[in-house]
Amino acid sequence: MEFNFDTTLKNRTLLLQILEALSLDQLNKVPEGFNNNIFWNIKHVVVTQQLLVYGLSNLPMLVASEDIEMYRKGTKVEGAVSEEDVEKLKKELFTTLEQTQLDYKAGLFKTYTEYTVTTKSTLTKVEEAIIFNTFHEGIHLGYVLALKHLI
Repeated sequence: MEFNFDTTLKNRTLLLQILEALSLDQLNKVPEGFNNNIFWNIKHVVVTQQLLVYGLSNLPMLVASEDIEMYRKGTKVEGAVSEEDVEKLKKELFTTLEQTQLDYKAGLFKTYTEYTVTTKSTLTKVEEAIIFNTFHEGIHLGYVLALKHLI
């Protein structure tokens, strides 16, 4: 699993660089024809990782329940975010991943609720969720890079 954690760390480092390089207006801009912005996509990867890994393992998640409701699959931008929201996300990119690694190494993930993702793959254990999450975060890095060119 170490390779997947390392790949996710590298992906999140790229996302952090984008958060730091763009203005608040750029992070909030939803280009015509899109439902979401750069901020939403980055927050969505944090929320999805929590849902796939912790939620389906019946463990408390490391992000606020309001954030889960606003950034889970099927949601769209509801309003502009603030600098405080951006600073919180910058931290969450890494604190959630670090804690997941610690919890995984400690054997905290003992049960898992089977879940079929949009690609029709069925996750049956936490290791599969961690692997799928790496794929999912790569997709959203691609969205973020595409959106960056449109803003």
